[in-house]
Amino acid sequence: MNNPLGVLFSPFTNKSLTLKNRVAMAPMTRTFSPDYIPGPHVADYYRRRAEAGVGLIITEGTTIPHKASNGYERVPAMHGEKALAGWKNVVDEVHAGGGKIIPQIWHVGAVRKAGVGPDKDVPGYSPSGLFKPGKETGVAMSKEDINEVIEAFAQAALNAKNCGFDGVEIHGAHGYLIDQFFWEGTNQRDDEYGGSLENRVRFGVEVVKAVRAAVGETFSIVFRFSQWKQQDYNAKLAQTPEELKAFLMPLSEAGVDIFHASTRRFWDPEFENSKLNLAGWTKELTGKPTMTVGSVGLDGDFVGDGNFDMRSTANPTGIDSLVDRMNKGEFDLVAVGRALLVDPEWLHKVQDNALDEIKPYTKESLMTLS
Repeated sequence: MNNPLGVLFSPFTNKSLTLKNRVAMAPMTRTFSPDYIPGPHVADYYRRRAEAGVGLIITEGTTIPHKASNGYERVPAMHGEKALAGWKNVVDEVHAGGGKIIPQIWHVGAVRKAGVGPDKDVPGYSPSGLFKPGKETGVAMSKEDINEVIEAFAQAALNAKNCGFDGVEIHGAHGYLIDQFFWEGTNQRDDEYGGSLENRVRFGVEVVKAVRAAVGETFSIVFRFSQWKQQDYNAKLAQTPEELKAFLMPLSEAGVDIFHASTRRFWDPEFENSKLNLAGWTKELTGKPTMTVGSVGLDGDFVGDGNFDMRSTANPTGIDSLVDRMNKGEFDLVAVGRALLVDPEWLHKVQDNALDEIKPYTKESLMTLS
């Protein structure tokens, strides 16, 4: 008898990533790293998911070595001797638990407010000093600032490689810095980084190229992007498949190996006259492997930015439609967020068809590292 979940448990390989199955833990900010250092409790948190069968752990967002990259207290850094020692322990624990792990490297851009982070006087840095259309915050980046941030992304990626991570994910989604360059609503520049879609993608392309140069050709680079923003759930970078291709291909050619297409609901079609979701269209247009995400295993989507403030409650539900889409080759990997945050054993319970034993997600789940 065929296993209906077989595709979910088939192996996947891409350069430095060799996974035993197609399930990843999605990156979710947890703010449990005092002094920006991931401690043993963080290592235990990720190891529990690896021991419970999750093939790939994508860490919470980790800050790059730039003065304005941090937007929240107790978020771990991917720089500094103590933080990197903490990450080395996390990596070792996840590997001992049978999983693979990549960090998400992150700059929050205009989301940052003064009073946060190691240097609390630093303002937010962004393309045009805008948090969203009409709302000014922080400072607009000079070309020198842009070059410094690109170098900081590259250094963070190299730090991750030196810690023993299996690849790296660049956070280009949800209205943070890279996405602020992508989005016309927050990018009002009149130089080579603003205006046309080609110009607005340029910063992200240069980040990817710098990361690739730092980590080498055989180290897997995942790039997370989204149409929606925490500032505007209805925002769109691309209104048509043609525009999406124009956005994605420069990033693909710059060195992205896997696209992590972030949506609030994985089952939503991205464009009219097609059932493909954003990950499906991305694979169709670029030929690269893709990862889908968005309320997997839950009966409701989140409220918040998808990375920090997930306030809604949701109950467990089946994943038959997800598996059906994977069997059709729509996407290659699936990232599971809140369902894995609240229940480390989620994948085992799905495999055993024990959905009634899966813990429901509540906002109280954010209060502890279970």
